Amino acid sequence: MSDITPLNEREIKDTIVLFDVDGTLTPARLAASPEMVQLLHDLRKKVVIGFVGGSDLAKQQEQLGENVLDMFDYCFSENGLTAYRLGKKLASQSFINWIGEDKYKELVKFILRYLADLDLPFVRGTFIEFRNGMINVSPVGRNASNAERGAYEKFDLEHKIREKMVTALKEAFKDLELTYSIGGQISFDVFPTGWDKTYCLQHVEKEGYKTVHFFGDKTFKGGNDYEIYNDPRTIGHSVKSPEDTMRIIKELFF
Repeated sequence: MSDITPLNEREIKDTIVLFDVDGTLTPARLAASPEMVQLLHDLRKKVVIGFVGGSDLAKQQEQLGENVLDMFDYCFSENGLTAYRLGKKLASQSFINWIGEDKYKELVKFILRYLADLDLPFVRGTFIEFRNGMINVSPVGRNASNAERGAYEKFDLEHKIREKMVTALKEAFKDLELTYSIGGQISFDVFPTGWDKTYCLQHVEKEGYKTVHFFGDKTFKGGNDYEIYNDPRTIGHSVKSPEDTMRIIKELFF
């Protein structure tokens, strides 16, 4: 960390550039390319950078590198509910404390019953993943291989499996202020309203940044980049792939 330019001495002042991970910095659930890693390294010399993803830190380390806390100035896992600044952990929030054990059990039982009645081409394992700030629900199961994820995504887009399940959950739990956010290829997140990716902006605001760029691929309504992309505090850049992200970074900052 000693060779990193201090935050207040970056060439582009009062500015932070935030990135979604899946589909923006990396192909879905795969590792970042050497070209992307190098470009982020070069960008960090000019401006403060960070990532904001729905997954936990362990998955982001798989994709971005074990040293991810040293690669970015800000690391916002689980939408910023688990956050790091220059490798040091900031205050975090807990989904289970918010919802309570009884309501959580009710939610999980509903999800499992719903999944049991689905007729999918194939299923694997890990249908609900419990995280610090949310749960992640996957009708096909998070243990699906990369090839299976691609096949399921096509099936889901055609039959709207996740979209219909979110509608059912909204109806069943309308007494809870929950947000359902479809992201990646095979799953969706469930978290308290307001705990979407805009949650990370409270950490950014405390630091006094005047310009916040955000890059994401799921910027459509219902996608997990939608809220932060459309937030008036950010300048949103909608991308189609990591290659698209690299192109825009070069156009804007180099």
